[in-house]
Amino acid sequence: MSRSSGGGRGRQQPEAESAAVPVPGPCASTHRALAECHRRAARGPLQPEVLCRHLNRALAECVVSMCCPGETDAVRTLCGSSGTALKRSQCERARIDLSLCLEAHT
Repeated sequence: MSRSSGGGRGRQQPEAESAAVPVPGPCASTHRALAECHRRAARGPLQPEVLCRHLNRALAECVVSMCCPGETDAVRTLCGSSGTALKRSQCERARIDLSLCLEAHT
């Protein structure tokens, strides 16, 4: 997913409308809401990245959870708060496992 860096270069095509891959069933309604948010934002003064940030994050979390449910749960459980050196090490390992899982789906 591309991001606009701002800087007055104009608006890029909304991410939700330019997605090349269909969004899985449970995430489809969030995807539709994000596309609608981008359409509405195009008519206003603020960038879609600002107005639709909450939907963009929700869609990303949904897709990641669909692709790698166990790894996502491990990161949520182990990385939710600071703790001992052991917990930090487990959190780091869980993040690596999630990254590897996501890489396998690209």
